[in-house]
Amino acid sequence: MKKELPKVTYKANNIFMQEAIIEARLGIHNNHGGPFGAVVVKDGKIVGKGHNCVLFNKDSTCHGEMEAIRDAEKNLNSYSLEGCVLYTTGEPCNMCLTAILWANIDKVYYGCSIEENESIGFRDKKFDGLFGGREKLSSFLIEIDNEACIELFKEYNKLNHTIY
Repeated sequence: MKKELPKVTYKANNIFMQEAIIEARLGIHNNHGGPFGAVVVKDGKIVGKGHNCVLFNKDSTCHGEMEAIRDAEKNLNSYSLEGCVLYTTGEPCNMCLTAILWANIDKVYYGCSIEENESIGFRDKKFDGLFGGREKLSSFLIEIDNEACIELFKEYNKLNHTIY
């Protein structure tokens, strides 16, 4: 049974990022995993959503972006998400970034940077360094609604959670 979410005072400016935050909050308040929620949007409509379920599924690949991609592909009955945009609360790790590119997603909007993911205990920056950074992706990966996602990360840090 899912917990009811506590009321929150922070709000993203972008409606799709707000939905990604809601997804992330569902996950953190149900102990599914980290504060990472994502939505896939096509033609102005959400076609897929997901949040981090690494702990819930005991599966290291169940990141929010991966869950949203799987949901969107199922809902669209396609392996290609060409024409779609992804909104996510944290800058995608290398696994998710590669899946996003394989899925043909046009653009990614994220809330918190790799460095901010690291500040709450996640090791994305370590792996990012192994693959040479993101300088070539500056027009593909765009930060928005950072303040709202920082508040989400603060909420997560106040909860009893497992770092993995």
